Amino acid sequence: MSEKTNDTDMVRDLAGRVTGPVHAPGTDAYDEARTGMQLLDRHRPGAVVEAADGEDVRAAVSWAAGRGLPVSAQLTGHGLGAGMEGGVLIVTHRLGEVRVDPDRSTAWVGAGATWQMVADAAAEHGLAPLSGSAPGVGAVSYTLGGGVGLLARRYGFAADHVRRVDLVTVDGRLRQVTEEGEPDLFWAVRGGGAGAFGVVTGMEIGLFPVPRIYGGSLYLDMTAEPGALEAWRRWTGTVPEELTSGVSTLVYPDMDGVPEELRGRQVAQVSVAWSGAPEQGPAVVEPLRSAAPVLFDTLREMPYAESGEVFDEHRDQAGFRGRSVLVDRLDEEALAGLARLTGSAPFFCVVWLRHLGGALARGPEAANAVGHRGAAYALTVMTFADPEDTGAMRDLREEAAALFDEHAVGRSFTLGFGPMDEEEVREVFDPRDHERLTRLRAEYDPGGILHSNRPIPAGR
Repeated sequence: MSEKTNDTDMVRDLAGRVTGPVHAPGTDAYDEARTGMQLLDRHRPGAVVEAADGEDVRAAVSWAAGRGLPVSAQLTGHGLGAGMEGGVLIVTHRLGEVRVDPDRSTAWVGAGATWQMVADAAAEHGLAPLSGSAPGVGAVSYTLGGGVGLLARRYGFAADHVRRVDLVTVDGRLRQVTEEGEPDLFWAVRGGGAGAFGVVTGMEIGLFPVPRIYGGSLYLDMTAEPGALEAWRRWTGTVPEELTSGVSTLVYPDMDGVPEELRGRQVAQVSVAWSGAPEQGPAVVEPLRSAAPVLFDTLREMPYAESGEVFDEHRDQAGFRGRSVLVDRLDEEALAGLARLTGSAPFFCVVWLRHLGGALARGPEAANAVGHRGAAYALTVMTFADPEDTGAMRDLREEAAALFDEHAVGRSFTLGFGPMDEEEVREVFDPRDHERLTRLRAEYDPGGILHSNRPIPAGR
C-alpha cells in the first residue's frame, strides 16, 4: 500500500470520528492549516484535524496513540521549531472561546484564542491578562511555557496565575487539571509546557485591574551613540516593578520603504510598559531620552487592549531561528561587543533584551516548573533565514550568547525561538525540576507519542 493511500485511509478514518474538518497532504486546506508564523521546518503530518471542540481533540489523540503515531497541536505557529513527520496535527483555531468572570477576575481561554482576543474580552471589564508583546501569539502555549509579558515585573510569570488546565492525555482522557485534583500534572504544565504531557483544550487564568498603561517605544540612534544599551541597563536599575521594558536592536537597510531617519542606522528600540498611574509614566521614562538621539517616539497612554503597539513586533510570516540566554547581570563590555557583532552581520539579525526581576523573582502561591527565577535579564539573538538557516547564522547566534557566559544561568522557553534538543531544554529548568518533569513524562506519555519542539525525555 502506498504512502498516499495510507494518508487517504488516515484522513477517511479520522473524518468519521471528529466533527471538524480533516485535511490530507497535497491540498490547499492542508497547507494553509499547517503553515504558521514560522516558515522553517513546518509540520508534515499524515493528516490535519481542525478540532471543533474538546471531544475532537480527544478523538484525534486517542486515534493516533492507538496506532503509535505522533501527534501535536498548533495555533499560530510562532514557536514551531521542529516539524513533525507523519502522524496527526491538531489545529486549534476553532477553539477560540474566551469567557470573562469579572467577579472572580478570571478568564476561561480556549486553546484557539490569541492574546488579542483575551485582552479585548478582559478590557470590557477594566481588566487585563498577562499577555506578551505580540498580541497575535496563542495565549495557551505562551502561558504554559512561562510567559514573560508586559506586566511581568509587577505580577510575575503568566504561568503563575493559571487556575486550571483542561488537556487530553495519550490515554484518551480529557482531564481537568488543578492543584487540588492533579497536583503533579498541574505543577508540570505550568512552566514545563503542555506539549510533553497532553494536548490542551483550554485554561482558566487570573486577570488584573490594569485598564490603561503608558507605553510605546523610543527609537535611539546607536550609530551616533553606541552606548545606548548600557544606558538602558543603568536605567533599569532605577525603575519600580510597575515598569517592564525591553530593547531590540537591528540595522535598518538603506532602501526604499524604510523611513529616511532609520536608513542604514543601527537602532535601539526601547519599549516600555508602565502599569502604575498613567500620568506618572513620562517622568519614569524621561532619563532614557538622553541615552542617545531619539529618531522616533511612540510613547503614549493607551488602553491595555492596544498594548500590542508597545513593542510593535512584525506580524509577517518568516523563517527565523533564535538563541536565548538568561543572565544574572549584564556586563558593559559584553553589551558593547554584542552591538558590534550583530551590527556588522551580513544578514538580517535582531537582538532582544528584556528586563526581568521584580515579581518574576518571587514564587507563585502554587509552585510550578518555571526555572531560573533569579535571572535579571534575558537575551535573544534572532536571525532571519532566506531561504534556510546557515552555518554563519548559527555561529553568530552562539558567539553572541557566549559574550554573556560569565553571568549566564540558563535558557528561556518563551523568550527563545527555534528548536531545542533535549540537552538545551535541560538548561531551561532547575536540575531537580527537570528530573521531576522527565519522571512525569514517563508516566503520562510512556510511548513518546506527543511531539514537541521543546522535548522533555521520559525518565525513570
